[in-house]
Parts: sequence; C-alpha cells; structure tokens
Amino acid sequence: MTYAERIETKLKDALKPSRLVIADDSHRHAGHAGAHPQGETHFNVEIVSAAFSGKNRVERQRMVYALLKAELSERVHALALKTLAPGEG
Repeated sequence: MTYAERIETKLKDALKPSRLVIADDSHRHAGHAGAHPQGETHFNVEIVSAAFSGKNRVERQRMVYALLKAELSERVHALALKTLAPGEG
C-alpha cells in the first residue's frame, strides 16, 4: 500500500470526510530536505469533515497529525493541510 493510500484510508476511517483530496507534491521538492527518490514525502491534503466543527485550525491539524503519526515518522516529510468543516471554505 502506498503512503497516499495509507493516508486516505486513515483519514476516511477516522474522520468520515465529505471531501478528501490528497496530492503527492513530492516532485516539486526534489533535492530538498526530506525528499525521497521514489516520492511520497510531500503531500497536500484538503479535507472537509464534520469532525472539525467547533475546532480551530490548530486543533484540526493536530487531529490529522495524530492520525498520521506513523507515516510522518517513516517517510512523509511534509503535509500541507486545508482542514474545513462542512459549509466553510
């Protein structure tokens, strides 16, 4: 299973998003810190979930980071997050 698939599975299972877009942006970071020749190190994630309702941006990001702790400690170097509750955005 790729890292993108792992991220998708974990976020879908835990947050039941109404929208989830995951983009591997690793090619734009080749040669930078944390880059890996096979990619899957830098991701842009946009997620809309009712689980974020009533939470501020930092709380939402902490929720995502906690869910993806294993991936962040292995190969994923950077996540650019856009976390929204339904109706925002």
